[in-house]
Amino acid sequence: MTNKSLTIIQVLPALNGGGVERGTLEIGKYLVQQGHRSLVISAGGRMVEQLTQEGSEHIQADIGAKKLSTLRYIFWLRKLLLEIRPDILHFRSRLPAWIGYLAWLTLPKASRPNLVTTFHGQHSVNRYSAIMTCGERVITVSEMMKDYILRSYPTVAANKIQVIHRGVDTHHYYPGYQPDETWLKQWFEQFPQTKDIALLTLPGRLTRRKGIEDFIEIMVKLRELGIAAHGLIVGETHPKQSQYQQELATLIAAHDLENAITFTGHRSDLQNILAISSVVLSLSKIPEAFGRTATEALSMGIPVLGYDHGGIEEQLNELFPEGKVPVGDIKYAADKIAAYLTVTVPEIAPNRLFTLEKMCSETIKVYRSLSKM
Repeated sequence: MTNKSLTIIQVLPALNGGGVERGTLEIGKYLVQQGHRSLVISAGGRMVEQLTQEGSEHIQADIGAKKLSTLRYIFWLRKLLLEIRPDILHFRSRLPAWIGYLAWLTLPKASRPNLVTTFHGQHSVNRYSAIMTCGERVITVSEMMKDYILRSYPTVAANKIQVIHRGVDTHHYYPGYQPDETWLKQWFEQFPQTKDIALLTLPGRLTRRKGIEDFIEIMVKLRELGIAAHGLIVGETHPKQSQYQQELATLIAAHDLENAITFTGHRSDLQNILAISSVVLSLSKIPEAFGRTATEALSMGIPVLGYDHGGIEEQLNELFPEGKVPVGDIKYAADKIAAYLTVTVPEIAPNRLFTLEKMCSETIKVYRSLSKM
């Protein structure tokens, strides 16, 4: 019997950028390529154009807005579900999941799609967050996250949790990848201070949990060791975090590192920045669920130094154990970087585990296992 095509609706707050949003687009594109119908409900954002160009349908609704009027979307979504009759309703965030779940409950049982949730991060443990366990299958992005769910929500059956690591496109991220001459010319015109020097890159939004202060301290230690390097902090600043960026600028100035560290802001060319980096760092103080930029760098043969906890530890265990750093050990990290820049970089294993194809195909298997065939 030929597998029938599926209709999948993914629901999330918005499509402005970030790992959750990228994963949504990647699953949508893969679904369309496999002959399925892909729909995404969100408030919109800069990634909508790419989503629709890749064949998914976008339905605009501010379903993640934290205000009382958002409750109106319960009945709006109920009507939409009866019209579209999807096979799977996939929630990727808490408030949209509550709206979606309440809409789903009002449907006749015979008309209900199967529910999937993805537990992307360590939310505070409470009834509000527990909605992310409502799926008939709960996808999570690392073994750390599976343990977190089982520990935090002991009533959740272990066999309904499916670990599907985030994956990167290894046809796009591969050893030896280099940006073209046009990009390089434009980059060095914009950031001439990064030319002919080892680049140490810390990707991620500017938040206190990302370990940016530790990155600055590592730069201080490298200078003490006589290692010439330039630090790149690549990521946007949330409007509410502008004071934090000023604090960081003050700290950098206090160490006389203004000419040694650059804030690039949001960049849509992160792959190229990773490719010209000598070392990529992941220094989150709180264990992260996964952290895909580390896998992207490792897939291109760029060494990653990361604090050995959470999803980063899992990646480094598989691809580059040499890159593990005890949490908060500035000296250890600086010594490692100094060795990589002056001696040699240990071998990085080929990425066969954290691939886009594997992530997408395993997600489709979850959808198929639930859909009423």
